[in-house]
Amino acid sequence: MEKSQVYHLLQTVAQQLRKQADEAGMAAAGVSAAQGAALFAIERSPGLSQREMAKALKQQESAVTTMVSRLMAAELITRAPRKEDPRILSLDLTDKGRAALDRLRAELDAINRAIEETLAPDELEMLGPALERLAANS
Repeated sequence: MEKSQVYHLLQTVAQQLRKQADEAGMAAAGVSAAQGAALFAIERSPGLSQREMAKALKQQESAVTTMVSRLMAAELITRAPRKEDPRILSLDLTDKGRAALDRLRAELDAINRAIEETLAPDELEMLGPALERLAANS
């Protein structure tokens, strides 16, 4: 394979996987892949701020603000002032948000199983660390 094709292949696979995750997430939980990533970020760090979420998702704060508004309108998250600094608003999952995340997780597990069935064990062993290095450097 030519080195110049690596980016194109990664981009193509990423788009295909994002589309699969979007379709599965919308059908099962009513959330897009991006919204699901936001819910996972809140699950990992309950009470994080919008700025912290933007950093975790490598997104602009303005994009996260819009997403947070949509997730709040869907009653999947809450936003409240932090006790130690009321100027900072903390984001938390609602029960409805946790249920949506559980349904989304099941769909993403199915996508991961399909990937694992497509690749050989030694390919998976190399791919994970390689993708982590790429993600850390971007």
